[in-house]
Order: sequence, then structure tokens, then C-alpha cells
Amino acid sequence: MKRALVTGATSGVGRALVEALRDEGYLVLALGRNKAALEELGRFENVTPVGVDLADVDAVTATLKGVEVDVLVNNAGLMPPPGPFQDLDPAEIGKAVSLNVTAQLALTRLVVPGMCTRGSGHVVFTGSISGHAPYANMAIYCATKAAIGGFAQALRLDLADHGVRVTEIVAGRIETALYKDVLSAEARAGMYRPGTTLQPEDVSRMVVAVLAMPPHVDVSRFDILPARITPAKEANT
Repeated sequence: MKRALVTGATSGVGRALVEALRDEGYLVLALGRNKAALEELGRFENVTPVGVDLADVDAVTATLKGVEVDVLVNNAGLMPPPGPFQDLDPAEIGKAVSLNVTAQLALTRLVVPGMCTRGSGHVVFTGSISGHAPYANMAIYCATKAAIGGFAQALRLDLADHGVRVTEIVAGRIETALYKDVLSAEARAGMYRPGTTLQPEDVSRMVVAVLAMPPHVDVSRFDILPARITPAKEANT
């Protein structure tokens, strides 16, 4: 049975990915920090919860030492407080870069040598349209996602002759808890207008479809966006 490792697995896209991969017959290692959510995931057959802070590279290395996986989904990430770059707290900048970039590179470096040795594997990154287009008051988030986008495309070239595939998910707005700690409930309601956002399950279905492609096919990047920009009722008025 194939193994998959999913980071940021306790909510949103990560939780949807854990469930989708389990349903596809994978043994899933679900990494996260929310103890209650991890305990809930642990009740699912073929899901092993792993409580670890991804930004603690030493702890992750010790926890996953000797673990081999067929699929790595680098999904964990955070949204720093929106605002002009010049006004951001340096500590918030450091946290975003640490989790959104440094931790993902470190985990990938830990996993891909085994994939190369076995001659197969798939690395997936949850990117964002923010990494491919500028948005005001989101300079750090855009920068971290751009870094992941560039890394994913270059990594694909490094691993191609080893039978290891790499895919970047470039997603539009997904209705998750990403903004929960940085925006008010009213602001989030305005962002997540009915019919104008993706759901986590939309992304997980796309990932499953990509993983099912024949070994000679590498989907280097896929964009997944809401079909509508304005709600249906507004569009018809």
C-alpha cells in the first residue's frame, strides 16, 4: 500500500487531502499541531496523525527519520497579517518565511532522496495565485508563494530523470480558516461570497486526478479557480 504524507492536515485543504487520499487507498501520515483535530483523524482507518511543529526542523527530522513515502503534499502555510510591508512586524515576516518556505524546503530535502533511490514518487506543493500576481498589502505572502512556485518548477527538473514527479497547485480563493486570525468575521464573509470561492474538496479532487496520471506524465502546475467572480444573483441583475 502506498504512503502519503500531508502537512497542515488538521483543517481546510489538508484535511480534505487526507480524506481523499485515504479513500484512494493510501496510508496517510497527517502532520499538524491541533491535538484535538489529530485525535479525530486518528480514528480513521489508514490515517496516522503526527503532532509536530513543521517550523521546528530538528523535531520534524527526528520524527520522520527512516519514514519513506510515495507522495509528499507540502500544504501547511500561514497568512501574515495583511498590511503595507513597511508596517509589518519583523517577527511576523520571519514566521511566514519560516513556515511557508524554509520548513517546506527542509521537509522536501528529507523525503526526496528516498524517492530518487526508489525511482518513483510525487511531490505536491499547495501554491497560490498570489505567487504569480501582485496583491497590495500581501507582499510577504506573495513572496513566499512565489518562492515555492519557483522552487517547485526547478525541483521538477532536478528530479525528472529519477522518476519523481513534482506538481504545484495554483489555487484561487479557497474557503478555509487561513484568514481566521488576521481578518474579522465580517471581512471574511465579504471574501467568501457564495459561488465565488473554491472548497477544499475541489482541490483534493484535482490532486487525486493528478496522482492518477500515468508515470510518464508530469503535471508541473495546475491552476484551479472559481468559475464566478460575482455571485450568481448579482451577475443576473
